[in-house]
Amino acid sequence: MGGDELDFINQAFEQNWIAPLGENVTGFENDIKAYVGVNEALAVSSGTAAIHLALIESEVGVGDIVFCSSLTFCATSNPILYQGATPVLIDSELDSWNMSPNALEKAFEKYAAKGQLPKAVIVVNLYGQSAQLDKIKALCDQYKVILIEDAAESLGSEYQGAMSGSLGDYGIFSFNGNKIITTSGGGMLVTHSKSNRDHALFLSTQARDKALHYQHSELGYNYRLSNISAGIGRGQMKVLDKRVERRRAIFDKYQRELSNIEGLEFQPELKDSKSNRWLTALTIDESKAGFSANDIIHKLDEANIEARPVWKPMHLQPLYKDYDFIFDHEDNAKFLFDHGVCLPSGSDMTEAQQDKVIAIIKELK
Repeated sequence: MGGDELDFINQAFEQNWIAPLGENVTGFENDIKAYVGVNEALAVSSGTAAIHLALIESEVGVGDIVFCSSLTFCATSNPILYQGATPVLIDSELDSWNMSPNALEKAFEKYAAKGQLPKAVIVVNLYGQSAQLDKIKALCDQYKVILIEDAAESLGSEYQGAMSGSLGDYGIFSFNGNKIITTSGGGMLVTHSKSNRDHALFLSTQARDKALHYQHSELGYNYRLSNISAGIGRGQMKVLDKRVERRRAIFDKYQRELSNIEGLEFQPELKDSKSNRWLTALTIDESKAGFSANDIIHKLDEANIEARPVWKPMHLQPLYKDYDFIFDHEDNAKFLFDHGVCLPSGSDMTEAQQDKVIAIIKELK
């Protein structure tokens, strides 16, 4: 916690307003709008809910196609299935670990030739690093396809002078307990369209029509964020920039202390971008380093320190094994999964704790 959360939570209790409406909800939405630089924001119950609503507002339905980053958590792609649509999974590039513009271009060419252009593209900013959104957006504009920016992991990051989450037709954020700021659980949908935001709000409150009785003409969802959770978010926003600074410092120390290990490569930061370094992620070439990513995970686990593999790509998941996967020359997402590891990177990590992680990794040499 940052220290100011209780002030906003107490305010909600004092006003006897703890439901999914209230001053904190509006205030949190306004904070995000101002920080990210967008016209509209809608606080919702999760980042998954935000993606689902973005797909609905993009008119994605049964039988439609959606291009989606393969190297991500399933919360990105599952809402495509909620809508009865078909995901086409796009490979990563090694320059950012995010969606490959070359693979995306191949996907557009393949599906345009079949007369099956996607309704939307969902691009993920993995571990805080933005994708090459200028190239990806140019392709979406060329084919007149909606771009949804999954910025669940990248709040506070920047790309070519713009804040993460502001570069697509829709942006989404997650405030799950492990994110750079948290509401204990929650999300945010951002857009420049007031009409789409208003309709998403309508859907998120069970699509209740304006009538004296309970009446519903559309399928709605219980996707709103409580005034209490939003109060936590307002308090967390006050320390967001400090959190980004701290995560970047943690990354810099790992890189400085471990860069002399042959075969170890940290997730790159694109030119003209600034990652929030939500997680410090790297790959290990076992033939050069003499140890693997799994060796790091197991050795840290012996010391009761948690490290995790890179996300298992969606095209390797049993749920998605029958869906199309488009890559450029090699399966980069699989390479990153096979050789990648995420090191402990919490904002509250002490110097002594990080020194211990570094020492354990160095012992593997």
